[in-house]
Amino acid sequence: MAKTTKDLLEFWEDQMKLSHMSSNYFFRKSPSHYHMMLLVMHAFKYKENLTVEELKTKLFKTSRPKSALMINEACEKGFFFLEKTSGDQRKKHIKPSEAFIEEFNQYLATLKNISF
Repeated sequence: MAKTTKDLLEFWEDQMKLSHMSSNYFFRKSPSHYHMMLLVMHAFKYKENLTVEELKTKLFKTSRPKSALMINEACEKGFFFLEKTSGDQRKKHIKPSEAFIEEFNQYLATLKNISF
């Protein structure tokens, strides 16, 4: 087996060993979970305010009730948090936690070092 293939396989196996202790398992449960993670991190990277309602709308092929459950679970697990807006207290922006930002950056750094 080529070294790069083995590295990719080892990376995946290492990620799955951490599955219940970190965001690895949660955001890989379904394409919708992964899409949610990417939408929140995109908004964070570009300093955009993403409301919970906007996130529910952007999640394709996911019902609004299911989207709400996914968002609540991500917040309960500490990956995201909700921030009330100053203008309208009913609107809440969804933001990644510092711990999740660090974990996400480690994930990206590892992926960058793997070639196929």
